[in-house]
Amino acid sequence: MGGIRNSAAVRRAAFVLFAGIALASIATSLALLVGAPAEHWLIAAAGVLCAAVLELTWVRVGAVEHRSPVISLPMLALPALAPTLSAEAAIGLISLGVLLAILIEAGRASVAFYSAGLQGAGGIVSALIYAGLTGAGLPVLPAVAAASVGYVAFVVLVEVLRHRLANSPVERGGRPLLSPVRLAVTLVGCALISVIARVWTVEGVPVMVVVGTTLEAARVLVALVIVATIVKVSTTVSVMRRRLAGMVSGASALSTDPGADAQSGATATIVEVLRQAVEETIGAESVSVRAEPARPGEISMALPLGAVPGKDMYIVARRDPMDGAFTGNDRRALQALATTAGMVVKARANIAGLTLRANTDPLTSLPNYGAFQEALANINDHRDYSEALAVLFIDIDDFKRLNDRFGHQVGDEMLKELGRRLSAVVRPNDVVARVGGDEFVVILTHLTSLAEAKIIAERILVESGKPVTIGQNTHNPVISVGLAYSAHRETDVNQLVQDADRSMLAIKKSRRRGGPANESSINISSHRSSQMNDIIAHAIDEDLLELAFQPIVSLVTGQIWAFEALVRYTHPDLGPLSPPSIVEKAKGLGRLDAMTRQVAVKAMKAAADFRLVEPRVVCMTINVEAGQILPERVGTYIEDLAGRYPGISLCLELNERSMTKVTPAIRAQADRLRDLGLMIALDDYGSQDSSVDALVRMPMDILKIDRSLVDDLDDVRQREVLTALQGFGDNLEYSMIVEGVENDAMADHLIRLGIRSAQGFHYGVPENFENTLTRLELHGARAVVPRGAPVGAGRPATAAVDVVLSDVVPDAVPQP
Repeated sequence: MGGIRNSAAVRRAAFVLFAGIALASIATSLALLVGAPAEHWLIAAAGVLCAAVLELTWVRVGAVEHRSPVISLPMLALPALAPTLSAEAAIGLISLGVLLAILIEAGRASVAFYSAGLQGAGGIVSALIYAGLTGAGLPVLPAVAAASVGYVAFVVLVEVLRHRLANSPVERGGRPLLSPVRLAVTLVGCALISVIARVWTVEGVPVMVVVGTTLEAARVLVALVIVATIVKVSTTVSVMRRRLAGMVSGASALSTDPGADAQSGATATIVEVLRQAVEETIGAESVSVRAEPARPGEISMALPLGAVPGKDMYIVARRDPMDGAFTGNDRRALQALATTAGMVVKARANIAGLTLRANTDPLTSLPNYGAFQEALANINDHRDYSEALAVLFIDIDDFKRLNDRFGHQVGDEMLKELGRRLSAVVRPNDVVARVGGDEFVVILTHLTSLAEAKIIAERILVESGKPVTIGQNTHNPVISVGLAYSAHRETDVNQLVQDADRSMLAIKKSRRRGGPANESSINISSHRSSQMNDIIAHAIDEDLLELAFQPIVSLVTGQIWAFEALVRYTHPDLGPLSPPSIVEKAKGLGRLDAMTRQVAVKAMKAAADFRLVEPRVVCMTINVEAGQILPERVGTYIEDLAGRYPGISLCLELNERSMTKVTPAIRAQADRLRDLGLMIALDDYGSQDSSVDALVRMPMDILKIDRSLVDDLDDVRQREVLTALQGFGDNLEYSMIVEGVENDAMADHLIRLGIRSAQGFHYGVPENFENTLTRLELHGARAVVPRGAPVGAGRPATAAVDVVLSDVVPDAVPQP
């Protein structure tokens, strides 16, 4: 609060001071002109016009548009006015021109008086410098140049102080408030124009007849007006082009298909896209969303209804008071973008409603079969290695007989009640769906054992089998539950549903064959994986594994320097297999070392081909378990392989889970490999129970940060953790790469934190060898491929596995 009060006090004091200077200088000028000859009044009028036009032609002395100071140069008219009128009269006339120009353009008296007073004060400084230098014997023209430089320096100094003391902080992307180049050009240009104006006023405009100082001054003033008008028109045309381009780009971004976000309206995304579109289109110091409309110096537009649920909000654009007032075209552009956003919100709401109706069972309001299939596939694809799930297939026995005896209305009430009971008994992350007439499915998530799934299924069985009273009758439903349990990610999750269905049908068959007819029952499927074992063993034995590559980039240079190679295998009948399952099965089958050798060879060969196209690809990493680096496993093989590719740095990435079993022999082998020129990396730091101990347990050159530590970089705690790890790296001499970078915002956060390397979908999804090579041929080492540019048409890989080619460029590896 103290800062706000101080800021307001500074603004009030500055206004009073400069308003007083403006009024005093204007009054003095008018008093001096009383009784002056008619030609002096003509020159005075020309001076006021010239100052007004020059005031509307801004010069930016900072590199960031709308976020660094702008100044105007109406005092360029002073050298033309001073030889005819006194300096005091000329300064007052210039202040009057500035006052009138801003009152007409912006209609804000406070800004007008401040600007007029600032120019008046600058003119006084300029006049004092000129008088002092000429009094000391300096020739007139150098004195004019020095006076103009002093004027610009004074105005810039005052504006910098105002920005520092009275303005709210703004983001400039790390760039300074002033640009030395722009400031130098402004000083030199102002001095040069002032000298030329003085020469032409006294000696006459070249190629014209000298007709007297008064008329020569008028000619110079008219020339300044013409030049300023041309500059102003050119600037206006440029602004109009930017506004048009911004509106087209903003409308396109707002209208982009939200995909899955349509179900929620994607309102947060719409508001952010609208804010960015407004900033790019009309140009502003800041664009915010708030509950209050525009204040003086701002423009606003009500956000479309529903953009922020439950609130009436406004999109507000603000400019610095000295940066030029918003125009009618700016207001119309803001209105057009807000209207477009409103149409998008309405369209997405309609889409969300249609999607909801398409995916919902109208009787029970539960997800239907299509929504269930989508949910199951999504849960299966995104669960951790150790996370199990189960599918329960639930059926009401003799439901047809219930309908036939009591009517369909009673049957509908029975289904509604069963839906309510299932929804009430499951856990928050579980999914309940109605997939048929009297059939329901439950997906149990985040399981740790089959016993846990069985306990939940029994609880569901008890609750569902309780008596139901409908009208005057009480019914005792008999429930059959088939359970299929999956300990690891499935390649074909539909097989799990089929197993659960078969288990449920087995209960019904048992009843028909004389089993318990009036008792609800659970049957647990023996979901088998022997087929998967055979498939993975065959793929490794026959060397059928494939690789996909994802770029690793330097945030310092904006260039790709390496790729992560991800193991992939597509079965002729089953399609793409789950990469984590491939690795886990290989380990369980005793073929992990064989798979690692195959991946290593293919990865290094691909790296050599990449390097022929793009020499910046300099480092390759093969992720292995810590115990695998021993000579008797893959250590000796890796040494020989690295020796065949002397131009490529080879790094062994050790996943953090295997670091708990590090022995002295493993540490010694790691030191030996480093002495031979190979590097050691610690992968997935932060994905499990990470500790600082893991950073010192094993000699290493690279630390890879798991995406779970950067999923919300707006959280100051995540930023502090990254900063600390970066500090450890600098002190312990290891490099760091952050995984999971999904967008520009995350990348900008990392750059500001000083992170030097990153990886994620923002820089490219995993692609096969051919598409990766095509990308390098088309775009070189560019970190981010332009939107819409071709990067290859292959199927992207979906998940990282334990054998990868990747990493940051460590300090020991020379950058190309």
